[in-house]
Amino acid sequence: MDTENGKSLVPHFVIGAIVLVVILAIVFWPSEPEPETPVIAEVVTPLIEQDVLPPQIEEAPEIVVEETPMTLEIEPAPAPEPLDISDGTVKTKLLQLSDYDSLARLIVDDALLKRFVIMTNTLADETVATNNRVLVRPDKPFRTFQQAEKQWIDPASYKRYTPYVDALASMDTASLLQLYSEYKPAIDNIFAEISSPSDSFNDKLIDAINILLDTPEVPMPVEVYNDSVMFKFTDPQLEALAPPQKQLLRTGPENMRRIKAKLREIKESL
Repeated sequence: MDTENGKSLVPHFVIGAIVLVVILAIVFWPSEPEPETPVIAEVVTPLIEQDVLPPQIEEAPEIVVEETPMTLEIEPAPAPEPLDISDGTVKTKLLQLSDYDSLARLIVDDALLKRFVIMTNTLADETVATNNRVLVRPDKPFRTFQQAEKQWIDPASYKRYTPYVDALASMDTASLLQLYSEYKPAIDNIFAEISSPSDSFNDKLIDAINILLDTPEVPMPVEVYNDSVMFKFTDPQLEALAPPQKQLLRTGPENMRRIKAKLREIKESL
């Protein structure tokens, strides 16, 4: 029995115990004995006629029953077990929320809660925490194709992110938020170490979601160029977007649509 159920059953247990004691008291409590009827002997006086006095009946002594206060001993609800925040347990609980077979190999195996907190905090600040990812990198490289002396994002690059989106979509939102609520105390403790006292992790999470939801929809194909270090968007308005938004754009229009739909569900539930 978990602690919450134990607490909820305590009042019902007390009421049931009181009712049981009252029933036992009514059935087994000793009743007052009825007064005995005295036997009157007939007195015969042959010579002198005497008036016959009515028999004297002694009243039975009143029996006073002192009520003994009843003390109900109720066992206290069991103390809650300490929250297991180990990576193995957190990952196992995440996997239980999805029927996607490949999810296990997509999630990192160390410092999951800390990575989640840092990643959310940086997303809310419109940056990307490349060293604190909760998911492994795609195993296929980013690809482009050339046409009319310009470079465009190859639609095959979008497919790199489809397994991640499938895993996210397969998770039940209510169960996901229930797990989030379960680990919220540990998350808040981690967040307190990297933020100011006035900040709220829940607010940061909402901010991060809003930033991603504000990512604009763009027509296909998307033109890019290589500046010898990395690919950048040719459209200056797209290149001026926050790094999390540009990363979301690189997942492709269909994946982005599915990601946004899931984020809206989570935001509405939060």
